[in-house]
This record gives sequence, C-alpha cells and structure tokens, in this order.
Amino acid sequence: MAEVVKLERHDVIATITVDYPPVNALSAAVRGGILGCMNLAIADPEVKAIVLTCAGRTFIAGADITEFGKPPQPPTWDEFMAVIEDSPKPVVAAIHGNALGGGLEVALVCHFRVATENAKLGLPEVKLGLLPGGGGTQRLPRAVGPELAVKMIVGGDPITAREALNSGLIAEIVETAAAGGQTFARKVLTNRLPVRKLRDDQSKLAATKSDRSIFTNAVASMTRRARGLEAPFAAADAIAAAIDLPFEEGLKKELEGFNKLLRSDQSKAQRYAFFAERAANKLAGLPEGTRPRQIERVAVVGAGTMGGGIAMSFANAGVSVTLIESTEEQLKRGLGTIQKTWEASAARGSIPGDAPAKRMALIKAAVGLSNVKDADLIIEAVFETMAVKKEVFAQLDKCAKQGAVLASNTSYLDIDEIASVTDRPQDVLGMHFFSPANVMKLCEIVRGPRTAPDALMTAVSIARQIGKAPVVVGLCHGFVANRMYDPAFKQADKLLFDGALPHQIDAVLTKFGMPMGPFVMGDMAGLDIGWLSRKDRGVKSEISDALCEAGRFGLKAGKGWYKYEAGSRAPIPDPDVERLIDETLVRLGRKRRAISDEEILERMMYSIVNEGARILEEGIAARPGDIDVVWLYGFGWPIYRGGPMYWADQVGLKHIADRLAFHAKQTNDPSLEPASLLKRLIVEGKILASLA
Repeated sequence: MAEVVKLERHDVIATITVDYPPVNALSAAVRGGILGCMNLAIADPEVKAIVLTCAGRTFIAGADITEFGKPPQPPTWDEFMAVIEDSPKPVVAAIHGNALGGGLEVALVCHFRVATENAKLGLPEVKLGLLPGGGGTQRLPRAVGPELAVKMIVGGDPITAREALNSGLIAEIVETAAAGGQTFARKVLTNRLPVRKLRDDQSKLAATKSDRSIFTNAVASMTRRARGLEAPFAAADAIAAAIDLPFEEGLKKELEGFNKLLRSDQSKAQRYAFFAERAANKLAGLPEGTRPRQIERVAVVGAGTMGGGIAMSFANAGVSVTLIESTEEQLKRGLGTIQKTWEASAARGSIPGDAPAKRMALIKAAVGLSNVKDADLIIEAVFETMAVKKEVFAQLDKCAKQGAVLASNTSYLDIDEIASVTDRPQDVLGMHFFSPANVMKLCEIVRGPRTAPDALMTAVSIARQIGKAPVVVGLCHGFVANRMYDPAFKQADKLLFDGALPHQIDAVLTKFGMPMGPFVMGDMAGLDIGWLSRKDRGVKSEISDALCEAGRFGLKAGKGWYKYEAGSRAPIPDPDVERLIDETLVRLGRKRRAISDEEILERMMYSIVNEGARILEEGIAARPGDIDVVWLYGFGWPIYRGGPMYWADQVGLKHIADRLAFHAKQTNDPSLEPASLLKRLIVEGKILASLA
C-alpha cells in the first residue's frame, strides 16, 4: 500500500495520494491502497474531510486494461467504490491531467470534485469497444444531464475543466490539485456544505424524463458515424437505464452490457488496436540513450493540397510553421484554401468561431527556399516525381542549417535516392502524411539506410506532438500503406475484366466496413491523374482509359465510375459505365462471368494480407501490429476488425492461403500465390501475432 498510495494528514484534512506511474491506472494494488487509506482516514477521529488526488502528471487516467478478461483481484470494484461513496466524511476528488474511464468513475463516487485548468475528464471506453462498467453510465447523467452524458460516453471524447465546471461536473477550477482540493475541503467544512451522492440525485434527469427527444436526438447525433460498431449503441442503452430505472437496476443493466461487450470479438479487436498503436511507438534498433533533436521552428515546402494540410496539422496543434512556395500566386491560393477549410469547420461547429483566425496566425507565408534557413525540421510536399524531389532537396542542402531534419512527404519514392543529392543523408527521411493531412491520423516515418537514429526519433516525436499516429517503416516502393493497397486496387481492376461492376465491388468493401471502395475513391481523387501517369509510363488499362477518353474524370467532372448530381458528392451507378465496360470487353474478346461478393472480398482483402506477409518477411515493418495501425489510420480499416493482420489470424491463415492459391489458379494470376511467410507459419502451426 505504501508503495503506490500514501495517506497524509494536514490538520483535519486527510490527503490520499496515488503514485503509480506512468498514468496512475486503477490496478488491484491501487484499488487496495485507496481502500486501506480510506478506511484509516474514516476511522481517525481527527480527520473531518478527505481529499483523493494523484502524484505525477495525471489523475487516475483509467482502469488497468491489462487486467481485463483475467480473474478479478481483490478488492472488488463494488467494495472499493462503496467505501468512498458511503464515507461519513466528505470526500473531494482533486483532479489534474486526465480523469478518464475508471478514473472519472472514482471521481464520480466522491462527494465533490475540483480540477486544474488543464484537466480533461471523460469516459472513453467506447473506443475500446466497451461501455463504462463502474457506474459511469448511471452517475454521469445525474451529474451533467443525459445530453452531455451521451456526448461523453457514446462519443467517447473528454471535456475540458471549463466545460466540466459549466456543466456541474466539478465544483471549482483550482491552481494546483492537492492544495486546491484541501482548500476546497476546508470550505466544505466551514460552510457545512451537504454531502452529495450522485446516485441519489435525480434533478438533472427531470427534463429528459419529460421530453425524451433530448436523449434520442443526442444519441442519433453521436451514433451517426458508428456504422458497424456495437459499443456506442450498448452505451446508449445503459444511459437510457439511468433515465428509466432505479439506480441499482441501472447498475445491473450497465454491468450486463459491459460484460457482453468485454467478451465480444469487436472489443477484443479494438483493445488489440489500442495496444498496437502503443507498440508502434517502440523503435527497434536505436542505440541506447538516443534522444530526439530539439525542434523549435518548422517549415513546409509546397502549399498545395498536401503541404497545406501538413501546415494545418501543425497549426491545429498550436505549433507555428512557415509555409513556403515558389510564387506569390501559389502561396496565396494555398493560404486561401486553408482559410476556407477552417472557416467551414467553424461554421459546422467543429472548431470554435475564433479558431480560424488564431490558427492562420500560426502560419507564416514565404516565397523561396531561402526561408528554410532557421528551420529545425523541413517537410517537403511538392509534386510526386523523383526529378522534382531531387531538385528541391539539392537546394535544401544549400539553404538549410546544419542538423536540420529534412523530410519528404513522398508516398512511393526512394528516400535514399532523394538523400543522395545532399551532403547530409543522415538527416533525410520520409514523413508520409495521408490526405487530407489535416484530418488523417497516420504518418509513415520512412527510415532510409543512412537515416540517423536521432533524426528518426525526432520525426516520430514531432508526429506525436501534432496528434498523428507515427509508424516507422523501411524502404521499398510504396513503403507499407501504398505497397499493400496496390495489389488490392489491381484486383479491383482485374475484377472489372472478369465481369464485376464498380458499384458491386465498392459495395462489398463498404459492407466489410471500409469507408469507401476503390472506384468511389478514384472518382474523388480524379481519374485523369492516373490516366496521365499511365500515358507517361506507356502503360494501358483499357477500361479506365476508355472512361477518361470519354471525359469521365470523376467527381470534379460530374461523372467518372459513377455519375453525380450537381452539388452532390453521392455516387450514382451509371448504365453508361456498364455499357462502356461491356463494349471494351467485347473489343478485347473477353466474356463477362458472374462474380460473387465472396470472390471480390477474397481477391481484394486476402491480397492485402498476402502483401503484408511479404512486408513482414522483408523487415519493412517491424511488427504485424505496425501494419494494422497503418491500415486503421491510413485507409480507415474498420477498427472492430483490428487491422488486416489481426483479422487474418481470426479468419485463419490456412483458409486465406488456400483461397489465394485457388484464385491464383482460376484467374491465372501469380500475384495471388500465397506468400512464403504464410506457408511457413501454417506448417509451424503459428499465427501472424507470434511475430510481434
């Protein structure tokens, strides 16, 4: 108990301090420590009030999820919480950092709550495929009302201390947690404030009881993007129980929902994804003691779609950045796009009304590469050709100060070849952001053969600082994300020649859980880009080429693989496209056959798994989980399926290899032959997860 929780008395105030780095998770030892200290403080006649607080950088940031699914360790959750809630002496939770999940649930059984200005409070269990299982769905609606409770529990996003104060979740904002908690506890005693047990308070449920639409509208809003997910709807049902049932019955309903989700495949996949993202931060092969370089100034070269989005990512995180273009006109156009994007977000209520002006102020605009001279990190985001990249890096080598990290946003090209035009290849690496860069979370950090360890660590550190999920990958064409996507896209193209239609293929992928299929994605990106690239390389794709020759360039043209009504982004299947495909196949002497949804899914998704196995075998990715993080955050792989490598283990490697071999033979396509790693793991009776 003394190791992780300590009890101190300051006159009539007992302070219980949790000290369990790094985030004071509610392990059995912490629960036991708090319970023991609570009992001592309650039994001490000199103690009149109790403050629960934490050492380190945060309040209790959640339950210890490594204990999930294991035999429960004493003390039980109910026993531990009851001692706090039923204390005859007022208990004040003094919060700093994050009070999340089980941490907020502990604060909710305390009679009062105070927090520092920087604190965040939330119940994010839904992001692990769960719902709060410690009374959160029953007490939070009583603390803040069902509408905000739905936002916090079904949406899973925390609120600030200021929002918590306005909603009544906390009583005061304090300068420091422990001292502020003690001061507030003395105020409770002096003013004889009544002890408030949330379980007994129905006042904030009254409005929703009389007007159910307050609740149903909030749920509809928060589940709008929850397609395929179970936890948000189960969480909403648990909150409904807080409105409709007595407290104890609501708790039973919550526990039933929690236990059902805990055993579900979805939650297992989502918890796997949580740990995979954490593991991706562990960099292999770096010398002991490697530290990131100090980054005070950042420059982005190129104010187009990608460069502008990257600059926005820095400004969104409160980091100033210099955006550089070759002409005033291009710079003005790029800044205008950034401004419009933020203003549209503010109009939707996604960001505060004053955010666009504040964020624009963080972007310094400049013409000419000489403006990189003071930057510690320079990210190039110019046109995706080797010649252009080399030209820019040769100039950066002359303009950038020594020790600056030089990063390319290339999505395919050889980082070492780009580095070869500089006298500092050790400072060169890839930082591959995904489009739109201001929204997408993934950043592939591409390690060249000559990239210095501290440069690599710097890129990972800065990516995390701006809210990205960095994954370090090795050097090959397309790295991990695009190298794995290409075989699936090629299968989609081949499926057209075999008889499938674009809307059928897209529907199979969206039913699987992907945000969109390859043909909708192509229309959004613009089909003319790939067409021009194929022309340059002397490559043909008869159906795609015929589409472009007919002026069907995608969404921007109002027609591509689909047709689009004026002002709408909704794709509508077009009989003209089916006719064009038929005519092309007749001209090529090909006959359409009936293609099942199962064949589409297997040829496309198993191709992704197959290429991932090759990537692991070559050491391009360090772990299967790294590949899964790439797909979760780069392409919107459904999180409830855990990522392609995790999913492959659930489906069964032998089944996948057998089906790949079958389709390779049926279609005469050697690219579908199972990877040697899959074959080896099957023979050894192992799964991909064994490689972690």
